Parts: sequence; structure tokens; C-alpha cells
Amino acid sequence: QVQLVESGGGLVQAGGSLRLSCAASGGTFSGHAMAWFRQAPGMRREFLATISARGSAIVDDSVKGRFAISRDDAKNMVYLQMNGLKPEDTAVYYCAASRASAYVGYDYDYWGQGTQVAVSS
Repeated sequence: QVQLVESGGGLVQAGGSLRLSCAASGGTFSGHAMAWFRQAPGMRREFLATISARGSAIVDDSVKGRFAISRDDAKNMVYLQMNGLKPEDTAVYYCAASRASAYVGYDYDYWGQGTQVAVSS
């Protein structure tokens, strides 16, 4: 069935960069919106960025200028490039997919298991 698997997380020093990857399987996601979220301990899940099926990206103001979302439909992959990481970016990062071609919100249809990002000072 549909599966999203994140990778690329790890420990990084403040100011460093990471690129998270999300591999989608069990279907073709080229016609669907994709997104990244994160959740830190004791916090609610936080929207980071979404990219529509046509490649239009929206990045939350909280990380705009540091994070960028992209997709490679030929590979069924979506990426989150994170630059200038801060300790407060420490969280589990989740990939999500929507049945809609464009969607901004929290009601995505498919979710990955998450990948841990830890930023040290």
C-alpha cells in the first residue's frame, strides 16, 4: 500500500545544513501535493512547507529563507533542504502526501514515520 519513508535526518551543529528525503511508494504521487511537517517533544505538529503537483511551493514564514521544498516526480521523491539550522529546529520531521493536487493544511492523507533531526549548539 501507500508508504512514505523519510531519510536524511541526524545530528547537526547549529548553522549547518541537512537535506531530508521522502520516498513514496505504492502509488504515483506526481499529481498530488506533498508537504513537510515537524513535531518537537511536547509540541503540536507544525507545518513547514508544501509543494503542489505543479511545483508551486509554499514555505511557512517561520522557516522561510532557510528551508526549501522540492520534488522529483520521476523518482517519486520529495525533499526538504534545511539551511542555517538552529537548536529550536530539533524535532521529528514528517513527510506527507495529499490526494489533492494542491493543499495547505494539516489534513494530509498519507504520512511517513518521521526522521529525527537534532541540532546542537
